[in-house]
Amino acid sequence: MNSEIKDYFQDHMPENVCFGCGVKNDEGLHVKSFWQGEESVSKWMPEEKYHGWANLLNGGIIATLIDCHCMCTAMAYAYKTESRGLGTFPEYRYATGTINVKYLAPTPIDKEVVLKALVTEMKGKKVVLKCDMFSGETKTAEAEVIAIKVYDSSEGKSSLFKA
Repeated sequence: MNSEIKDYFQDHMPENVCFGCGVKNDEGLHVKSFWQGEESVSKWMPEEKYHGWANLLNGGIIATLIDCHCMCTAMAYAYKTESRGLGTFPEYRYATGTINVKYLAPTPIDKEVVLKALVTEMKGKKVVLKCDMFSGETKTAEAEVIAIKVYDSSEGKSSLFKA
């Protein structure tokens, strides 16, 4: 058992109800992400209820894992570039602008999956990320993701529906 204490990005979003990463969603996937050098990492153990074909992880669940890991990474990266701790003010939240997932190999449900994301660009409200998913040593999916900042508490409201 790993006794190292990790600072999970999602623990700094106490009211988050998202299916993928929300701490307030009892039925959710509970994605947990942390920094490991310049990459963010998430480790998640599939369950049989998330299978697509027998004993293989459903592609929609894979996309959700990648999506939530990347949105929380974009948030954490924004704090990091401002040399601030997670959960400090102003708070930021990100939503998916685009996600392009390539499924490379079947992902078994009997092994932990590991996601590794790297920010490749940040410009204004846009963060571009590359994310890889592994099952054991096998890379089973990769994605290019664009995250858009939709909430900045210093602005007082969500910009999600602004043109």
